[in-house]
Amino acid sequence: MDQPQTLAAYFAGWAADRPARRAVAATVGALAEVAIELTDLLGQGALAGPLGRSTGKPGEGDEQKEIDVLANNRIVDVLRGAPVAAVASEEMDAPLLLEEKAPLLVAVDPLDGSSNIDANASIGTIFTVLPALEHNAEPSAFMQRGVNQLAGGFFVYGPQTVLTVTVGAGTQIFTLDRRSGTFLLTHAKVEIPLRTSEYAINDSNTRHWDDPIRTYVEDCRRGKEGPRGRDFNMRWTGSPVADIYRIVSRGGIYLYPGDKRRGFRDGRLRLIYEANPMAWVVEQAGGVASTGRERLLEVTPTSLHQRVPMIAGSRIEVEHAVRLHDGLQSRGERSPLFSRRGLLRF
Repeated sequence: MDQPQTLAAYFAGWAADRPARRAVAATVGALAEVAIELTDLLGQGALAGPLGRSTGKPGEGDEQKEIDVLANNRIVDVLRGAPVAAVASEEMDAPLLLEEKAPLLVAVDPLDGSSNIDANASIGTIFTVLPALEHNAEPSAFMQRGVNQLAGGFFVYGPQTVLTVTVGAGTQIFTLDRRSGTFLLTHAKVEIPLRTSEYAINDSNTRHWDDPIRTYVEDCRRGKEGPRGRDFNMRWTGSPVADIYRIVSRGGIYLYPGDKRRGFRDGRLRLIYEANPMAWVVEQAGGVASTGRERLLEVTPTSLHQRVPMIAGSRIEVEHAVRLHDGLQSRGERSPLFSRRGLLRF
């Protein structure tokens, strides 16, 4: 059996002798170094100390764990040796200048889903690599649409540590060989199935949803007897990277909508360093990613920690959910067509 290609070899082949690509390759490689360290640390669980202990709330108001701070600091340290001008993070109110003349920017969620640590559930690191169009650490430098990404992806720390990444040449999945400390290509140019019968959403928020989302989920729940004509399963881990990884691997639709609660109108995922890289991974695997109103990668950021609704996954299912948004929102209320029958069967 041939030895799988290493992460370094894959990026060396992709970058060839092009300096701009080499910079991207070096940056992703640096992030992989941190992921290997975090794999070891997280694998120790409680033996490594109270990693899940709260240290308060950063500027964005989400609870911050000790491991969040540790992961953030380690990423910043490693990126100082990469061709990165500035780094932005969920754990920092403002970007940090590293090397003013460097060609790249990096934005990260250092440890997405860290509230799951004490429950021994999968968590991850999400990142995006952008061109440094402004060589400073002002938030304006990061106000780039997702279509500008040079690399995007996420690490999942679970039973396996995997890197799901794209540089615009398809979506690749690398698995960490813990014996050698090397990421190996295990799934090249992954393709998300067009059709699915699995959806992922936090069902406890049903009462807060707008009509398009409520209609979509109700139609799925009704199964064979409903307008969709087939049974659906619901999957929800509470860890976006775990849910998106499952969808990239075997299909599905992920819904993290905005809702009627105060502070939730635009959803909870951060556009620049959470939704955009996951959306690009999905698109490069043949899926679709939308806010419900527009292609997610076309959204122009207006603030560093801006939030955005996200519907992503298998093409046919996402397009169906988007049509529900178009139909109901244009009427301003729930149409009898949707309350009784949903849309056409798909």
